[in-house]
Amino acid sequence: MKRLIVGITGATGAIFGIRVLEALKDSGVETHLVLSKWGIQTIEHETAYTAKQVRDLACVNHVEGNMGASISSGSFLTEGMVIAPCSMRTLAAIAHGTGDHLVHRAADVILKERRKLVLVTREMPLSDLHLENMLKLSRMGVTIMPPMPAFYNHPETLDDMVNHIVARILDQFSIPVDFAQRWSGEMGKPSSVKMLNNGNARPEGTSTSHCTADVLAHIR
Repeated sequence: MKRLIVGITGATGAIFGIRVLEALKDSGVETHLVLSKWGIQTIEHETAYTAKQVRDLACVNHVEGNMGASISSGSFLTEGMVIAPCSMRTLAAIAHGTGDHLVHRAADVILKERRKLVLVTREMPLSDLHLENMLKLSRMGVTIMPPMPAFYNHPETLDDMVNHIVARILDQFSIPVDFAQRWSGEMGKPSSVKMLNNGNARPEGTSTSHCTADVLAHIR
């Protein structure tokens, strides 16, 4: 069974980490979740979820202050770790090895073990320090994935945009999801391009009410 560590920190965009957990629930992937203090605050501010509901999506939960957790050791085998969203504080802590809680420590372990680390960094605009920290980690093999929306798949809702980004995150770990919309090579106006999955990019059992806005108006 694959194991994947999921960290949610205090940047805006908590829905990305939540949707990763939703996509992996009952998938055969053993998810290990760590919520930072400000990650919890952001979840409850931005979404309809409680921290308990988010924890219930994961197979295993770890308290951010438990530095003796299984995921704090390299001998605990995993596919890697995704931090979604990743705050600039967390980015800096990982880049400089100065972590003070389990999200930072788990990422440090992934780095030293040369496993896959994906950071869904959320900030704008970016300062020189932010960019330097991203570049430093990228040169170490870390995947930096700011959650930038795509428009080639003609999203009609905010859920469509979130799901596309989550599918691309999970691609990094070779974990397929049935709501992924792949580029088909067909160019044309939205009305003439055949949508994949009948135009439905929403995973079963989810709704736009989980997001900070219910519907993204027509963008075409």
